[in-house]
Amino acid sequence: LVAAGWRVSEKTVAKSMARQDLAARAKKRRKGLTRPDKRKRPFPDLVKRDFTAPAPDVKWCGDITGIPTDEGKLYLATAIDRFSRRLLGYATSASPDAVLAGQAIKMAVAARGGNVAGVIFHTDRGSTYTADHFTGLCAKLKITQSMGRVGSCFDNAAAESFFSTLEWEVLSRHHFTTRDEAGNS
Repeated sequence: LVAAGWRVSEKTVAKSMARQDLAARAKKRRKGLTRPDKRKRPFPDLVKRDFTAPAPDVKWCGDITGIPTDEGKLYLATAIDRFSRRLLGYATSASPDAVLAGQAIKMAVAARGGNVAGVIFHTDRGSTYTADHFTGLCAKLKITQSMGRVGSCFDNAAAESFFSTLEWEVLSRHHFTTRDEAGNS
């Protein structure tokens, strides 16, 4: 109604809906992507919800989210520097696996000149980040892994905040028919 130029309060609309036995559409509950790998010990939480960093390349964070398309989800992996809050690396794929996360890390390392020894990379405890492919890559690059608890969005709030902004600014305003269209936007 407001978009059509009407001036009306929420209470008026709620009363009118109640008289007509109408109910508002319930918000969809998001299902998380995190699938913990029960066979492997997770890395310790070195960040402990302190996402500030005194300098570049001290703390990074990352996560994976799904972007809906008509072809199915396109998964986006990120690597964000907590000092500058800059998106250093990202990658997209049709599957949320360790290769995808590794591509995002490789892009971030390249953006920083190739030497990031000692940086702390904080993620959730998903099997993507405990997979041998990803842990081996981090060890090779001398990146120290840190992980929050499963099911606690606050333990990786910095990455979740980035995805919230992405969803609000881009995904809520655009519909993608193909994965290529979403990946190129």
